[in-house]
Amino acid sequence: MMKKYDFIIVGAGILGLAHAYHALKKGKTVLMLEKNDKAMGASVRNFGQIVPSGFGCKWQSFGRDSLEIYQQIQSEYDIQVKREGSVYLASNEEELQLLTELQQINQSNDYPSKLLTAEECLAIYPMIHKNYCVAGLQFEQELKAEPMLTISLLTKYLVHILGMEIRYNTFITDIYSNDQAAIAFDSLGEKYIGEHLVLCTGDDFQTLYPWIYKKVDLELVKLQMLELIPQESFIRGNILTGWTIRRYESFQECPSFKDIKEKEDAQSLQRMYGIHLLFKQNIDGSVIVGDSHEYGKPDKISGLKLHESSDFINEFILHHASLILHLDMSVRRSWIGCYSQVRHDEIFNHRIDSRVRIVTGIGGKGMTASFGWAKAHFEELNP
Repeated sequence: MMKKYDFIIVGAGILGLAHAYHALKKGKTVLMLEKNDKAMGASVRNFGQIVPSGFGCKWQSFGRDSLEIYQQIQSEYDIQVKREGSVYLASNEEELQLLTELQQINQSNDYPSKLLTAEECLAIYPMIHKNYCVAGLQFEQELKAEPMLTISLLTKYLVHILGMEIRYNTFITDIYSNDQAAIAFDSLGEKYIGEHLVLCTGDDFQTLYPWIYKKVDLELVKLQMLELIPQESFIRGNILTGWTIRRYESFQECPSFKDIKEKEDAQSLQRMYGIHLLFKQNIDGSVIVGDSHEYGKPDKISGLKLHESSDFINEFILHHASLILHLDMSVRRSWIGCYSQVRHDEIFNHRIDSRVRIVTGIGGKGMTASFGWAKAHFEELNP
């Protein structure tokens, strides 16, 4: 007799892993199905910065829950997540004003942060150009991960410690549900039976339920990132800079944000291509720097040119990164990330019926907030 699982999760990215984690912790049986031989999407093509400080109040709460879950897992099983904190560097008085206002918001939300002088920033990060930094805002509890490693290690933790089953190279092409079960069929005709099924298939809008996605204002976001060769200097945690302060959601809740943003040149390259500068050092000493944001509709994906990087964007990133940190800017590799998001909503969470649910379009919040959001979502599913 074919085994019936409490949950089938389609997609082994961070959203799928987070849902599997909460189901397993509740004693549920879980089968995860992944179309490739490992996770290949946005979950492994990012900085590995786990920074709730970048979100507005609601999603910051999910991110803070995620911090606790990551650290609990790390205490049981090495998933290459480290608590080294984050710092936002202000390059002028406008950005310092936003840091000051965000710290006040943090205080009212009981999320600890510390305003640093330029001298204190340089003491922690001696590679900062002195003429760039006027102040910083530090979040000591935030984490950094190694995306290529962390996703793989999280999967192993769920399998070896919590008992999840996973099948790779299993491409689900059809789903059927009735009052007894949800059934997934793969491209080879095999079927998998579950009490509940959650689709976390990222930016694949063509294979399953395409008619549903056509009704949703989804978009794809192309990002460009670079990895510098291993450095002699140690960079602690996550460095986020002035253009990040002018971009991230948390700062949009600051009273001065609108006025400051209106003064910017909308035709500047950083505005036109959504460029802001982040730095994170990997365990081998290499440094990830980026990134840019280009937007396109799923039915016009060719316009994003996801198969190629734009050299002028990479050159622009490297030039301005060199004005912030003293680093060897020799590039070891570069790559493109792509995630989906809902233009006028926070996430796409769609109930097909009592057994099947679609969850995608989390945007750039996935690595930081998926565990916290999935915790709340699992309570909503209430199987």
